[in-house]
Amino acid sequence: MSLVDSHCHLDGPQFDGDREAAVERALEAGVTTLLAIGTGNGPPDLEAGIRLAERYAHVYATVGVHPHHAAKATGRTFLELEELLRHPRVLGVGEIGLDYHYNFSPPEVQREVFRAQLDVAKRCGKPVVIHTREAWEDTFAILESEWTGRGIMHCFSGGPAEARRSLALGFHISFAGVVTFPKALELQQAAREVPADRYLVETDAPYLAPAPHRGKRNEPAFVTHTAAKLALLRGVGPEVIAAESTNNFRTLMGLA
Repeated sequence: MSLVDSHCHLDGPQFDGDREAAVERALEAGVTTLLAIGTGNGPPDLEAGIRLAERYAHVYATVGVHPHHAAKATGRTFLELEELLRHPRVLGVGEIGLDYHYNFSPPEVQREVFRAQLDVAKRCGKPVVIHTREAWEDTFAILESEWTGRGIMHCFSGGPAEARRSLALGFHISFAGVVTFPKALELQQAAREVPADRYLVETDAPYLAPAPHRGKRNEPAFVTHTAAKLALLRGVGPEVIAAESTNNFRTLMGLA
């Protein structure tokens, strides 16, 4: 049985002391593919994920500007993104989107940078990885007007209504450790309803560790707990979740 961690931030300082060991623990747990999200600390450095993908054979990367860093983007940023999307280990643009919880960048700047990156992804024929927090309506409005391609709703935090709207746009839904939290009832219902060919699993490491590791640093090996919770919610064996989510990732990313 093998799994894909479809979203992790192994470049962060939280892994400076044991990055190699964390990757080894993932492999030992059956996590055979990792997607390193390449937003890093924002522009001008856009290659955080690429550096990891070049170091580890089973790691792929994305490139993008996180909404937190939108104010750092310049016209040159989008040209560089387009160049980096030609790298053979880069699978998509992300994570991109809107975050109105922290507003580290002004909302109007976030929306502008979000649209610009959707345009880059469209021109390059790449899927997008969407981050949305307290911004569902604006996120959907932009996607519904400007996007017709493939993509992932990363660390999905909505309920059935948001899941249905995401699916109608052609997105895959990615479940992180939050789905293991006892009070995440709406999210758990969405996890029951998403079609078998449209869901993924992720850690978002080092953030949001699943039960029984909640409150600790997350790492890719822990995606097994999220997969186990999905198996319980969907009434199938863990091997079914592993096979379906892995196949979904490979198909979405053109690795099948």
